[in-house]
Amino acid sequence: MSPREGRPDFRGFGPRLRVVGGVEARSKRGAIARGWWGRALTDVLERIGDTGRLSRGRTYARGGQVVALHIAAGCVTGEVQGSQITPFTSVLMLRTLDDDEVAGFVETVRSTPGMLAALASGAVPQELAPMLLPEGSGELDFDCTCPDPGWPCKHVAAVAYLLAERVDRDPLTMLTLRGLDLDTLIRGVGGEEDPAPAGVGGYFGDGALLPDLPTVEYCAAVDDLDPALLRKVLQADSGDAPDVVAALRDLGACYRALGARDPRRR
Repeated sequence: MSPREGRPDFRGFGPRLRVVGGVEARSKRGAIARGWWGRALTDVLERIGDTGRLSRGRTYARGGQVVALHIAAGCVTGEVQGSQITPFTSVLMLRTLDDDEVAGFVETVRSTPGMLAALASGAVPQELAPMLLPEGSGELDFDCTCPDPGWPCKHVAAVAYLLAERVDRDPLTMLTLRGLDLDTLIRGVGGEEDPAPAGVGGYFGDGALLPDLPTVEYCAAVDDLDPALLRKVLQADSGDAPDVVAALRDLGACYRALGARDPRRR
């Protein structure tokens, strides 16, 4: 059977080369992403992508064909082993939020009770989906060094499915993709971008001017002990009265010697 008209014939390239130790999808059958955010992301991909290429991309993801995966603001890059000796470089690009969108995101978090606490704990409320999920092909783009002009090719599809699994495990990945930094977001929501007052020393108090510690009058530990109780403890170990007296004397001498070396007594 000949390939469909207008589509390249890749049968001459041979089977994919097997990879040992690649980034492998946890899911072995059915939908790769099972969590709400991962599923929502793959729903967008599967609405715009070619069904056949996406299916082969799932096979690549489950087979560990992705040698390396790197997630950054605006893009996910994977090295994907195909039928050639050198892995293909496959990139999924997602538009980062502009300044107005970031401001709107911050205002939404600030005005919604409990949302900032949820983000700080690693959860991403579904109410933020309209601002974080791509609406369609206008916010997504794909690129790969393979010869397949598909949009996306199976190599990028494999990267996308592994991304969806990562989002399942760590929903905050969606913030990273959209160019949002959680620490900066928390400061923005809390209104802490303004310079710290003089002497406060910043968010964590670095460089803060602290008052001097109070001066405490030195007192040897032996002077704070109950002599009757101390004598009773020593007698429990030795019933010989002279030994107890000698032990009390030696203990007092030790504490006085230590006190003589204490800088607070100078």
